[in-house]
Amino acid sequence: MPPSPPEAPEAPEAPADQTARPTGGAPATRPTADDRAAPPAPAATPSYRRLFALPGARAFTVGNLVARLPMGMFGVSAVVMIAGARDSYALAGAVTATGLAATAVTAPWIARLVDRHGQARVAVPATVCAVLGSLALVLCVRCDAPDWTLFAAYAATATTPNTGGMSRARWSHLLRLDPAALHTANSFEQAADELCFMLGPVLAAFLTGTFFPEAGTLTGAVLLLTGVLLFAAQRATEPPPRPRGRAKAPLRAPGIPAQLAVCVAMGAVFGSLEVVTVAFADAHGHRSAAGVALGLQAAGSCAAGLVYGALRPGGPAERRLPWCVAAMTALMTLPLLAAALTGSLPVLAGALLVAGTATAPTMITNMTLVQRRTPEGRLNEGMTLAVTGLLAGIACGSATGGWTVQHLTPTTGYAVPATAAATALLLSLAGRRRRA
Repeated sequence: MPPSPPEAPEAPEAPADQTARPTGGAPATRPTADDRAAPPAPAATPSYRRLFALPGARAFTVGNLVARLPMGMFGVSAVVMIAGARDSYALAGAVTATGLAATAVTAPWIARLVDRHGQARVAVPATVCAVLGSLALVLCVRCDAPDWTLFAAYAATATTPNTGGMSRARWSHLLRLDPAALHTANSFEQAADELCFMLGPVLAAFLTGTFFPEAGTLTGAVLLLTGVLLFAAQRATEPPPRPRGRAKAPLRAPGIPAQLAVCVAMGAVFGSLEVVTVAFADAHGHRSAAGVALGLQAAGSCAAGLVYGALRPGGPAERRLPWCVAAMTALMTLPLLAAALTGSLPVLAGALLVAGTATAPTMITNMTLVQRRTPEGRLNEGMTLAVTGLLAGIACGSATGGWTVQHLTPTTGYAVPATAAATALLLSLAGRRRRA
């Protein structure tokens, strides 16, 4: 996606967890832990090499990537496992939908505890609870337990901590004096999200198809626990806990509700695109090719995110967001045109690859605004609310896309993500006007 037109650079806003610094003339004080952890003076040109040269950055990133990969595995693994054992995709879909709803309720609460008590103290027991829920689901399926036990077991996995949000919180803590480097870090995190959600379903399908139906869920549980333990062990880069103070809840912070509305609309883009692409490939007799097409869309987003992170886009994020969403809206018309004019799956896959290049820059810019507008000490909660908004949008988009392809045609279904992107554009413009 092309960067927005050059504008006068804004003064960098203080990130949510920046601590107070003594002004000139103040007596010297003993450095605090935050002061000792402060990064060196900002580099003129941020790069990924400089990013991972920070002490401890590589270690917590490796652990977080291991923990994040299962996020793209659990849904596919559960559907394959339950549908194979109970011969009901309706049951499998209902179970996973219940888990999604439970996550929407539980995730912000877990994130609030992380902010208040620290990542290691909360993330590890929350992960253990989620892993036990996954193991209980496997046992219930294997032992032919009543259907209601599947819902209860999968709902327990909703305590899975937002590992991506915790990683972004660490970058925000380490790079609080260097907004340009923080932009690069946020870009890497978004590219990592795309990579994990691109590889996760492929790995889950391989494990469940090659070995046994429960292999995907079991492997995901092991990876999640291992990754969180590795991540939590890196205490030197962990942001300090913020005991409950007078900071207002993120939902009441200026600008946050508008950003969450944009997240919901963008989630609808992703959810509908997935369902419609599967239906389109199935209608052309190549359902297995849907994964490849969606993988190309994620690959385009991943590549664009890395490139975007290496650049220094001009102008404040508030002004860049509508431009990014406008580019995503324009490019989301390409799959609709490819499906309507050619009906060719390879052409559609190419259109999805190009359309994906606008996804990561848009998500990076939106998440940057969420970080900046979240009250001090509530960063994990704010980031998790954004993810919850995305999940809610994905659920709505999936339902709308499924209804469209069922009652109309798969080709017409590609109008749903385009419409959702246009809605996100209107919401971003409205949010900017309210803050003007």
